[in-house]
Amino acid sequence: MPPRYCEIALPVPVQSLFTYAIPAAFAFEELVGRRVLVPFGNRKLIGVGLAVSEKAPADVGKIKEILGVLDPVPALTASLIALGRWISEYYVAPIGETFRALLPPDPETRQEREYSLTEAGREYVRQIGFGELRGGEGGGAEGGEGVPGGEQEILRLLGEAEEPVGSVKIRKIKNGAEAVARLIRAKRVQWDDVMLKRHARSQKIVSWNEAGDSSADAVVGGRTKSAKQRAKEDRVRVALMAAGAPLALAVLMEKAQVTRAVIDVMEKQGSVKTWEEPLASEEDAWDTDFTPPSNVLNEEQAEAVTRIQAAIAARKFHAALLHGVTGSGKTEVYLAAVEAALKQGSTALILVPEIALTLWMGRLVRARFGPRVAILHSGLPDAERAREWWRVRRGEATVVVGTRSGVFAPLENLGLILVDEEQESAYKQEETPRYQGRDTAIYRARLESAPIVLGSATPSLESYQNARSGKYELLELRTRVENRPLAAVKVVDLREEFRATHKSTPISESLRAAIGARLEAGTQAMVLINRRGYSWFLLCRGCGTFIQCRNCSIALTYHKSRRRLECHYCGYSMAVPKACPKCSQEYLYFVGDGAERVEEYLREKFPQARIGRLDRDTVRTKKQFQQVLGAFAKGEMDVLVGTQMVAKGHDFERVTLVGVVAADLALGRPDFRAAEKTFQLLTQVAGRAGRGKLPGEVLVETFFPDHYAIACAAQQDYLAFFEKEAHFRRMLHYPPFTALANILVRDKKVENAIRWSRALAEYFAPYEKTGIKVLGPAAAPLARIREEFRFQFLLKSPKRSLLTKALHGAVKFAEQKQMPATAVVIDVDPASLS
Repeated sequence: MPPRYCEIALPVPVQSLFTYAIPAAFAFEELVGRRVLVPFGNRKLIGVGLAVSEKAPADVGKIKEILGVLDPVPALTASLIALGRWISEYYVAPIGETFRALLPPDPETRQEREYSLTEAGREYVRQIGFGELRGGEGGGAEGGEGVPGGEQEILRLLGEAEEPVGSVKIRKIKNGAEAVARLIRAKRVQWDDVMLKRHARSQKIVSWNEAGDSSADAVVGGRTKSAKQRAKEDRVRVALMAAGAPLALAVLMEKAQVTRAVIDVMEKQGSVKTWEEPLASEEDAWDTDFTPPSNVLNEEQAEAVTRIQAAIAARKFHAALLHGVTGSGKTEVYLAAVEAALKQGSTALILVPEIALTLWMGRLVRARFGPRVAILHSGLPDAERAREWWRVRRGEATVVVGTRSGVFAPLENLGLILVDEEQESAYKQEETPRYQGRDTAIYRARLESAPIVLGSATPSLESYQNARSGKYELLELRTRVENRPLAAVKVVDLREEFRATHKSTPISESLRAAIGARLEAGTQAMVLINRRGYSWFLLCRGCGTFIQCRNCSIALTYHKSRRRLECHYCGYSMAVPKACPKCSQEYLYFVGDGAERVEEYLREKFPQARIGRLDRDTVRTKKQFQQVLGAFAKGEMDVLVGTQMVAKGHDFERVTLVGVVAADLALGRPDFRAAEKTFQLLTQVAGRAGRGKLPGEVLVETFFPDHYAIACAAQQDYLAFFEKEAHFRRMLHYPPFTALANILVRDKKVENAIRWSRALAEYFAPYEKTGIKVLGPAAAPLARIREEFRFQFLLKSPKRSLLTKALHGAVKFAEQKQMPATAVVIDVDPASLS
């Protein structure tokens, strides 16, 4: 056979592909779409094959060979390869890093760097006298005088080892990383990247042994058991019998309130049997008592489903926007649409904006469609995500529920894509590749010739403009299920309240009274404040300085429970100072109230009430999230305080009051979407009230009651808000009327960031003659994050093609000027400008 070559995308920050020779061992393998292991400099990298050719590239010297093929079948389908190429082009992202985002995790192997002595290194060890080493005689001065301690330990370790030593052992040596780097530069140590097998995480499973020795119940180790020991074993037996099935050891210990030692004794005496199983994820812990909602549709829902079914039957690309008020039953429309796709023999993909919402949506979909459903999101352990991913790839799962990364699910014969809460900024990836999950889903639907439905109570301006212009079909649900009324919204003018009371409290008197009324009535209330922590920042009233993060240009937030000031960007924290670090005066003052302070205030005012809090400080895992919401849903809490985590996707029938504290917080941010995000958040949280048979009320606290975002949210009038906001966007040349890109230039040395920004300004200058508006360079709203200084350009273009050309040219220009690959960050269609 003639030699063949494969173009491979490698996870490095460059725009080009790399060509490798296909060795004879893989000559008959289909390499397109499969992961391969290749040499890259001194390293070994995993890439994905994108094209095979018999023609060698003319501009390269010796071509290296592929070392191994990792997938039994191609991981990526042809449509996913086309999608990856489009993402790289549209979002100006390195193609290898783009395809890394599309690939499944590989939980069975891991890459590790291994170190060994070179011949020169072995000779050096013999000279400095570390005694007899393998492969040579010792000699020279004892102890290696004059050799730094870290180097001594590494040389001794490598000299005595039979095999190369992994980086984990090197890192355990004090200053090991620096020492081994010096030894490599001196050519005394060499390294190699190797692929190692991972140890699969497992858990012990315990079951009752009916065939166990009954005589062991009274005696252990030849001695009569104590009454206390027998009671513990009885609790284990009762827990297993009540479950009617084997239990994980950790679950059994919790249910029976015993230690592991008790289970070990029972296993030795034969009362229980144990074995190891792969560790299950929280996604497997579905509520078996859950009753799915009925699939009875009202007239508006039935009309929407009929039109979606027609699009599915046509088997061609079709985009629709499902605009339904909160509580109108959009989820039931989704389920009916998925059912229609499955009846056509197709597969379906459902996207939700946040991992927490996969718990709710996944439970609904699994209750309707059973084991055909797979859950995909980045919060799953690698082993669990790989298992679900390959279930989909093999065709065992035909419905996928996932977050933005779920758009890459390897579904074939895709017949429907649903994007819930399509307006959410969480669909935007904030790391390379910076793709927009909703827009990527639309392009994938086009590739697959499948219909896509975007659902929202508060659509993004881009999507609603597309619907009004006829690019999308508009489907509307104007009324709530069972004709329940929308919650009554009352705006609390904090200016008037302060004039009346001359007091500043975490919540208004109106909201406090309304919560008290709900507690007396035995219903529930939710309070939204979109600020974490206890206080916004710590201010010195002597010199006017606020206590700032040492790594970022942002004030530190006070968390009372931890008694720390913390940065929510880089994680830096410090104890609360007794005096101002700048002027040494003790006039320190906490400014602003966060969720932690609101919770404390409510506990002071309502000591008998059961009050909980839901934010990133109280909830770190999906299990904790479930526990808090589960307790609130069961009525074990009266009031739930939270950040925007409480604003969407939840359905609590006993909630009759929603209070919004500091509703205008986002309006002061330097972001053209500030009004839109405020309107969306207020409308979404207002929709949590009155979802059952009891009427709901919403109190919105603000210092700007006349702002159109707040006034329209109070009226829950999306169309009025759209008209007002669209007018400003059109006048100021912002999306959806202009293509937008944000370019960030960053470095830890401010002079570098300034020099590169000036160079890019010269590059962009000619493009202003083509119609592209170039704003900047200017300091970014957050001028320093994680020790990096940041400068910003904003590019507005009437034509998408002009913007794409300018951005790709900027990447080449940066390479020519030898700017580091990570110094210039390009964000196409940014969700935020901060």
